Amino acid sequence: MHPIASIHDNICKLYDGVFWVRGSAQLMPLMQINRNMIIISVENELTLINPVRLDSHGLSQLDALGRVVRVIRLGDFHGIDDAFYVDRYQCEFWAQAGQSTYKTPQITHLIETETPSPLPNSEFFIFESARYPEAALLLKAHQLLITTDSVQYYSDQHLFSFLARKTFSLVFKQGMNIGPFWLKRVTPKSRSLHGDFQKLLQLDFDALIAAHGNLKRSGAKQAVREVVEKIFKTVSTID
Repeated sequence: MHPIASIHDNICKLYDGVFWVRGSAQLMPLMQINRNMIIISVENELTLINPVRLDSHGLSQLDALGRVVRVIRLGDFHGIDDAFYVDRYQCEFWAQAGQSTYKTPQITHLIETETPSPLPNSEFFIFESARYPEAALLLKAHQLLITTDSVQYYSDQHLFSFLARKTFSLVFKQGMNIGPFWLKRVTPKSRSLHGDFQKLLQLDFDALIAAHGNLKRSGAKQAVREVVEKIFKTVSTID
């Protein structure tokens, strides 16, 4: 039995062939936070990234865009709605090995360091030092970096409950963040993910959207650089 659809907005267009749904997730009673799904359309074939289950109206909007051919999971701590879409559309499921939070659906295409992206003019990035699978996807035509929990940008608290707003404001600042809960959980003992973030900053991106928060349409790379320097107490030399 799949989880029911949570509260969400309508599908909106970000760029040509790239769409966004602002949805939500219930962490516990009275603790609702926001959650984002990205939809990429290539010749009427749809790829869902960080899936959020839609209600019947949302599914009608989705089907009007094209045919869902694949689901991509970029982070181990997300995936509650992946099986719903794989079962509904009998589509491909892309993810890294070692998924621990949601062990279904069965992976049909492994995402590894050298795995080519199934989408044109794009590439995967892997956080190779992380204890749990985490990746990102760069859409080169739009200089858009799609992340999950690693890097998150906030400019409002849309779809957050009152309690979640109060709680999250103690941990997440307005602007760019490296997910603090994520970083603590995925960092190996006595090691650092600084090297992974230095490699991330070598990618050519200017916009960013994560599984939580908002779209940062420009200046994202500089904002990520600044938060990396603050978190890891170093000065980046990456342009």
